[in-house]
Amino acid sequence: MKNLFTTFLFLILISNTNAQIDIIHPPNWWVGFENQNLQLLVKGNKISEFEVEIDYPGVEIKKIHKADSPNYLFLDLNVSNRTLPGNLKIKFKRGRKELNHNYKLENRRNTSQQNEGFDSSDVIYLITPDRFANGDYSNDIIRGLKENKIDRKDNYARHGGDIIGVTQNIDYIKEMGFTSIWLNPVLINDMKKGSYHGYATTDYYTLDPRFGSMNDYLEFSEKASQNGIKLIKDIIVNHCGLYHWWMKDLPFDDWLNFQEIYLKSNDKTIEENTVYSNHRRSTIQDIYGAEVDYRGMLDGWFVPTMPDLNQKNKFMAEYLIQNSIWWIETLNLSGIRQDTYPYAEKEFLSDWAGRIMNEYPKFNIVGEEWSYNPLRIAYWQEGNNNKDGYKSNLKSTMDFAMQKAISEGILEEENWNTGLIKIYENLANDFYYSDPKSLLVFNDNHDMSRIYTQMKEDVSKTKMAIGLMLVLPRIPQILYGTEILMEDSAKPGDHGLIRTDFPGGWINDNTNAFSGENMNDNQLEMQNYIKTILNFRKNSKAIHYGKTLHFAPVEGVYLISRKKDDETVIYIVNKNKSSKELSLNRFNQLGVNNMVFTEVLTKEKYKWANSITLKKNSSIILTNR
Repeated sequence: MKNLFTTFLFLILISNTNAQIDIIHPPNWWVGFENQNLQLLVKGNKISEFEVEIDYPGVEIKKIHKADSPNYLFLDLNVSNRTLPGNLKIKFKRGRKELNHNYKLENRRNTSQQNEGFDSSDVIYLITPDRFANGDYSNDIIRGLKENKIDRKDNYARHGGDIIGVTQNIDYIKEMGFTSIWLNPVLINDMKKGSYHGYATTDYYTLDPRFGSMNDYLEFSEKASQNGIKLIKDIIVNHCGLYHWWMKDLPFDDWLNFQEIYLKSNDKTIEENTVYSNHRRSTIQDIYGAEVDYRGMLDGWFVPTMPDLNQKNKFMAEYLIQNSIWWIETLNLSGIRQDTYPYAEKEFLSDWAGRIMNEYPKFNIVGEEWSYNPLRIAYWQEGNNNKDGYKSNLKSTMDFAMQKAISEGILEEENWNTGLIKIYENLANDFYYSDPKSLLVFNDNHDMSRIYTQMKEDVSKTKMAIGLMLVLPRIPQILYGTEILMEDSAKPGDHGLIRTDFPGGWINDNTNAFSGENMNDNQLEMQNYIKTILNFRKNSKAIHYGKTLHFAPVEGVYLISRKKDDETVIYIVNKNKSSKELSLNRFNQLGVNNMVFTEVLTKEKYKWANSITLKKNSSIILTNR
């Protein structure tokens, strides 16, 4: 009997010793939100067997949810508007065992302290952090992570760029004229290979230590803000990384799409077992579409290493919404770029964007809809009159249609239905958008061939494409290295090659684009071209918010103007292989007769009278300021 009692006591002690709280997400929160509800994910060994108590003025437990796994609890709290900041003690009790957790509540920023969202007055600099600059060599390799080597000769390995590297070069970014920075994801990607790109998150609340510490991230945000640069965070709610911490113990049986297939697989069989998305994005709006195709689009995985998250699970949905709000408040963000937008449940996306915008009215979110059809792009924008009644709450979408039109319009031979007419007709589609100037336009990004490669390494054509993009009624984005003619011509479209290292970002680089050392004439010319236009654009209200007037292209010449109050900006492109004497009679509607304009780049003067001479294969930007 004594031995039996001893054994029983030993089992109790072992059980109590093993009980612990491993994770509480969000790790902290704020008082003063419009939405006073807070849901905590709690993970710990058999934590569902514990009772939970909170005794803190203004905070109330509304409901406690058990998951399918015994190792999770989801706590629904109400944090009333009378709650004061402080350390909230959460008690977990099971018999004589008690676990305590101090949970921090802070004051949220008031509206005047929140950064403004990005808009058409901005130009966004898109950076792949691993490939921009290595500011801290000590974090290149972190023991215990699955990918722990640096190899700059391998386009798909890690190269060592980090957040400190970006912070150290904010002066360069500012001097170039950029007003916003979009970093590709920097949360931890503890994957076996290809982790440099950041799109396979393995913890939504942890920065990848190879990119730096949380203090590095906060310092970067603060320095950007001090320099008048807005910070945009790249977020992914559609999928996570295969080695996310919850993959070893999923909370619910429907946490993932095709979860049952994942559970029957291992590292060797997951690739052959994966059910892939059919990528038929048109099924989202298709009034005739079959349910099997619709679900095949949403539920299928992108790749075997990126499990597809099920936002229909209300706990998953709340987790993702709170995570976005947590990062906005923590970093004082100006915006979010949401990856693979149509692949998540659209009802969830509406709730997600709506919750964010309700708390942060000055904020902006851009969604990636990789479609060349303006109808589909417009569907996702707030204010669009969708026949199915869908309300997106999304201010901005990525304008892939315009990107394609500019590339083809500049590159193609002029004909009735090719060349510049594609740009003209695509811009004419703006009547369908609820807010065209809030669309994000670009010549390229981290997922597509660089503009210099698209233009067959023709510097003049590259200038045409970039210059036009920068005067459109849009929010322009430029990929790092575009200013120095970085290219992927050896293997167009290859992601590793597109995301080449920015020269000068590493010690002993032969070329330094930050200082101009050992750059060729074409690179220096393009760098100056973009710098001059961006710094002009920064102060041009006509480009930011002005009215747009354009004229159908004739004989290889296209003209578009922007006007606000007494400021007029005119962009003209001449694709002819010889100079062109352009009669101005056709453009009387501009109302600028006899005005004197200055060319932004060359400072050459043009009097708007009878005609002007355009150089061959060139473009100009004129201002009356």
